[in-house]
Amino acid sequence: MTERTLEQVESEIAQVKNELNNVHGTQTEVYARIVGYYRAVRNWNKGKADEFTHRKMFTLEDSNRFDNAETAQTVKEVKKETVAKPAAAVSDEIASYDIFVRKTCPNCPPVKAYMANIKLTGNMIDVDTPEGLSTAASLGVFAAPTVIVYNADHKEIARGHNVEELTAIFEPAVVMA
Repeated sequence: MTERTLEQVESEIAQVKNELNNVHGTQTEVYARIVGYYRAVRNWNKGKADEFTHRKMFTLEDSNRFDNAETAQTVKEVKKETVAKPAAAVSDEIASYDIFVRKTCPNCPPVKAYMANIKLTGNMIDVDTPEGLSTAASLGVFAAPTVIVYNADHKEIARGHNVEELTAIFEPAVVMA
């Protein structure tokens, strides 16, 4: 084994650093799903390419972070809680609600948390189950989360898909009471 001097080691390090500065790889081809099929992102039109830059990657670990016993319910196990309506909490015309959710839905947890504070009878329907999907299709629900609000005659009076829309539905009831 030959010993190297400090100058030789430093010279080799400088040479490797110089080589690293001159490394030129090839362009990576990225494919992503667009309108039902996979296509190279570089071939997308300007609007879809800009939309791609705003996408967020969700992983299984992210979706499991919000799983709990409540989100694991199926339509057969829908938790129905009947809570006496305080007069100041909701309007007399709002009687109940159905909330349509998915286990992997990134927008469902805040909507479920908001609805947990609403003192009404409600059904949580998991659209990942065949029964839940059938119920959603029969009511024209195309996105999760969706909250359908009913009056005492079980007629739909409003729909909301996020906390802002739900606040607009439920908060005026608080102000009017």
